[in-house]
Amino acid sequence: MKLITNTLFVMGLVCLLVSCSPEEIDDTTSSANFESELSIENNNAMSSEILTIINDYRATLDLPPFSTHHLAKEEALDHTAYMIINNRVSHDNFFERSDYLKDNGASVVSENVAFGYRTAQAVVDGWLNSPSHKEAIEGNFTHSGISVAQTENGINFFTHIFVK
Repeated sequence: MKLITNTLFVMGLVCLLVSCSPEEIDDTTSSANFESELSIENNNAMSSEILTIINDYRATLDLPPFSTHHLAKEEALDHTAYMIINNRVSHDNFFERSDYLKDNGASVVSENVAFGYRTAQAVVDGWLNSPSHKEAIEGNFTHSGISVAQTENGINFFTHIFVK
């Protein structure tokens, strides 16, 4: 019985020490600090070129061009930064972006994301070759916000938010 009691005591002490390790707390804090200090800048030239290519494509379908929606563009940049920080393309937290834009006047919101393309034409071609991405580009939206940013290794990440 004494052996079981001592074993349980030692196991409990080990669990307590492991779960309360100051290194864990420091790692979490430095990660948060890293994210808050990371500066992501939008490649406005490539974003504008993407919008021009998409609007030219929409014109061939007799669809009206998208105008820039500044809140959507801000949300796109925030999401692009999120993808770069996490080093993966995703639609994580899309409903938060959508709800925010709807709270500020949008009635419908959609989003395309991508990474790795080197040119504006290449990313637009990639989206147009995907049925769901093409549907957003051809959709009944009036405005959009586009963000393009690069990792330290030169890999482009893209977010295109569509609003009506």
